[in-house]
Amino acid sequence: MALVVQKYGGSSVSDAHSIKRVAKRIAEAKRAGNDVVVVVSAMGDTTDELMDLAGQITPLPPQRELDILLTAGERISMSLLAMAITNLGVKAKSFTGQQAGLLTDAVHGRARIVDVVPHRIRETVERGQVAIVAGFQGVSRSNDVTTLGRGGSDTTAVALAAGLEADVCEIYTDVDGVFTADPRIVPNARKIDRVTYEEMLELAASGAKVLALRSVEYARRYGVPVHVRSSFSATTGTLVSGTHGDAIDPNAPSGAQEEAQMEAPIISGVAHDRSEAKITVVGVPDKPGTAARLFEVVAGAGANIDMIVQNVSAAQTGRTDISFTLPQGDSPATMAALTGVQAEIGFESLQFDDQIGKLSLVGAGMKSHPGVSARLFGALRDANINIEMISTSEIRISVVTRADSLDDAVRAVHSAFDLDSADGEAVVYAGTGR
Repeated sequence: MALVVQKYGGSSVSDAHSIKRVAKRIAEAKRAGNDVVVVVSAMGDTTDELMDLAGQITPLPPQRELDILLTAGERISMSLLAMAITNLGVKAKSFTGQQAGLLTDAVHGRARIVDVVPHRIRETVERGQVAIVAGFQGVSRSNDVTTLGRGGSDTTAVALAAGLEADVCEIYTDVDGVFTADPRIVPNARKIDRVTYEEMLELAASGAKVLALRSVEYARRYGVPVHVRSSFSATTGTLVSGTHGDAIDPNAPSGAQEEAQMEAPIISGVAHDRSEAKITVVGVPDKPGTAARLFEVVAGAGANIDMIVQNVSAAQTGRTDISFTLPQGDSPATMAALTGVQAEIGFESLQFDDQIGKLSLVGAGMKSHPGVSARLFGALRDANINIEMISTSEIRISVVTRADSLDDAVRAVHSAFDLDSADGEAVVYAGTGR
């Protein structure tokens, strides 16, 4: 008997028919002899609709009240799913994040899980029932309801799997697994059978939406094997674990991990992100401490910086330009904060650009195979795509291009690294990849 945590996204429970289909899959897993805990997202676009409704009331809703409102979506889907499972003759009980023991910090809108105390979930499972947990939500130490931000249901599922010491965490979505690129952009993208935590972290951080970044971080920290698969088919999906081989224990002997990595593909995939903006601080005095002060201000505005480029200082002026990328949602506060210290820092002006796109090439094999950068830049050159910024890690190369060139860039790079599938087009069963 295995303890399985399953997570179903909004596209998988978008209407009554979909909920019944998911309930049947859960009932089958339970009847097969597994203990089952389920995490569920809000139905379809419910969260967006609730956000829009709040916006019709006030342009600046209090974050505490907004969190209470948004958690209603998951409460609706969890109770309906429990009803559907019970109707199939399998006992099920639903729980809010608070009831499930998901404790968070007090940051409304993007709270972080600080502890998992799943006593009631464990008791429910021990009684032979299926436990249904509302994703995306928890409770702070001060007993206020909190939400975990976009993709929070993935994090809920992995955190529960870790807290319950589950055998596997299955993330059900509307595609058959993790692909070498977004199949909506590259229809002949290839499904990846296995990917390491490190590669999945880079893919998620670079815009791949099939798994939330924080859920992968949590899975790696606690060694939770994650199986990404479709709720619309019985196809085997993608295993996210410590190695490319059969081992799923990140604490396995180094020799076994090295042997598994020998057969690892050079490139795992191409991710893209069109949600970032670029700010250029023009004419920054090139002297010690200026950059530190600049980014202290950016940090104080709550911005999450991604890529940074500083130009060579002009000898005649002693000034330089510093460009950085950040989420578009962080841009207004960051621009306002920098404008407020312009006289103090002494830069000349600010430039804002939200028409950019980021492409990232990810693969554990690139650190031991020369020529990856040359092939990447050659593919972009041949597609007549200009590069504005470059950033690298051991297993990732990211470039910034114009937003209207991003799709062409993804397809060109995907083909250049022979990632195209020979099995025809990938199937996208619903709409968003979540």
